[in-house]
Amino acid sequence: MSEFWKDRRILVTGHTGFKGAWVSELLLGLGAEVTGYALEAPTDPSLFDILKLSGRMRSVEGDIRDLQHLSRVFRETEPELVLHMAAQPIVRTSYREPVLTYETNVMGTVNLLECVRNTPSVRSVLNVTTDKVYDNTELGSGFREDDRLDGYDPYSNSKSCSELVTHSYVRSFLKEQGVAVSTARAGNVIGGGDFAPDRIVPDCVRAAEKGAPMVLRNPRSVRPYQHVLEPLTVYLRILEAQLERPELAGSYNVGPEVTDCVTSETIAELFRKAWGPEFRYEIRPDGGPHEAGFLRLDCGKLKETFGWRPRWQIGDAVRKTAEWAKAWLAGEDMTEVTDRQIREFLSV
Repeated sequence: MSEFWKDRRILVTGHTGFKGAWVSELLLGLGAEVTGYALEAPTDPSLFDILKLSGRMRSVEGDIRDLQHLSRVFRETEPELVLHMAAQPIVRTSYREPVLTYETNVMGTVNLLECVRNTPSVRSVLNVTTDKVYDNTELGSGFREDDRLDGYDPYSNSKSCSELVTHSYVRSFLKEQGVAVSTARAGNVIGGGDFAPDRIVPDCVRAAEKGAPMVLRNPRSVRPYQHVLEPLTVYLRILEAQLERPELAGSYNVGPEVTDCVTSETIAELFRKAWGPEFRYEIRPDGGPHEAGFLRLDCGKLKETFGWRPRWQIGDAVRKTAEWAKAWLAGEDMTEVTDRQIREFLSV
């Protein structure tokens, strides 16, 4: 990646989460001056703690719903770029706690953009939402950025609302102020250090660690899986490009090729191949809440605008995730393992 990031001041919300920890490590390697704003790490163990990031960047513990505290952090750090990833990200959790989900994902976005509006140093912003923002009628075609927004469940719908909030702030305030703002709609990501519940690859790792079979709830559900570094490097590319060329700001789908939109059972099979025959899984539907059976993104806009192509196919992504998990279980230096995977990814 370019020298652009050296000494750049960037504020990352949600930095203690899985994607947030990976992007913080990536930015530190690029020489950026990183401030993170988030609640404490959402899992134990967590990638944030494993990489010892609290001692290597400015890490502020705070709730994205707390406008007063967030505003103070903006004033103190005067970021030039903002990457917004703080969210309640689990579909099943959104059914149990819909109010928390809307407060975090909608009002959290309002608070973030209000801070941007009142911080003259900010010039480039990216709000990360989800591929689930679309009105999914499961017709089989890939969603485009101008398709109708209307997520089904509270998580997906709250992210649709976050998109609309962003559009309003851009039109009402931020475009006139010269702030370039985009949203990025990424698919399911996998990679080392994800310990979240109700996600297939972390479930695979936990089952392999225990020597127990992993339970597949929806084996035929098709999702656009990609390694976590795929969207993260795109996010940084968008932030950099729109700072220099504000006309590039907009909404972007970030997903894998069609061949990497695979079923949950395919993911389990790829993990078994990467881990070894001691990993097993069982298909056991549990009658849980609605989850879309088919979901795919059309990433033509991203490819045309930036000449972008995915670097790792789904088999590579699963293999790298298994390698990371085995290294962690073996007690290796995980900062070095993580940095090595970043170097390998960027060299492709």
